[in-house]
Amino acid sequence: MPVTPGNKDVAEDAGLGRWLGHNAWRFFVLFVGVLLPLGAFVTLANEIHAMETPWRDIALLWRMRALTSPELDALFVVVSKIGYQWGVIPLDVLVVLVLLLRRRWRRSIFAASAFIGSALLNIGAKNLFQRERPGLWESIAPESTFSFPSGHAMGSMTLAVTLVMLAWRTRWRWPVLVLAAAFVLAVGMSRMYLGVHYPSDILAGWCAALAWVLGVYLLLFGRRHRPRDNRQNDRARSENS
Repeated sequence: MPVTPGNKDVAEDAGLGRWLGHNAWRFFVLFVGVLLPLGAFVTLANEIHAMETPWRDIALLWRMRALTSPELDALFVVVSKIGYQWGVIPLDVLVVLVLLLRRRWRRSIFAASAFIGSALLNIGAKNLFQRERPGLWESIAPESTFSFPSGHAMGSMTLAVTLVMLAWRTRWRWPVLVLAAAFVLAVGMSRMYLGVHYPSDILAGWCAALAWVLGVYLLLFGRRHRPRDNRQNDRARSENS
């Protein structure tokens, strides 16, 4: 059949339609997982840059303060430590090591880039905005570094999203998603309960981590790669034909 301009346009439209059908999920992830969190982070950052403390920050902190009890004190101190030095950092290292030992090179690069990049972004943002910690009451677990964005919130969200993405194509994705979400919420609540972070610090940390990890994931896994076995089978069939 001769190729005419009309046939060519139809073929191109059909190819574009197939491409959009196969890649619609990437646009969804890009918008919901990257652009929306970035927009929320920028909005919060503008408030902090203008030296404004949203009224909701103060109100939510005082509500958390009203829940104080010896049992919750002990619980949230432990949760806070698991959310960083006792849990998140060791698990970050463990995840990368396990992937390297299993020769999952692309996944190990994804995890290492997510963890290291998130930590560097948090350090840079803290020193850029230099927001002081809340001083509404004397904390039982005081901090001396800057407040915005929360390193605990950012680190726990980075670990959670990384594990979810690694498990997404397996039967463990929903249990991992539920446990990861519960962990992230518990860590965020612990930082507010202890009075060392404003709620906007927590939200900003979550948004920055979500955008970073999903951005790295789309960069490394954006193209559909055919399994090696399938490529070898295709090559063998072409040689025998």
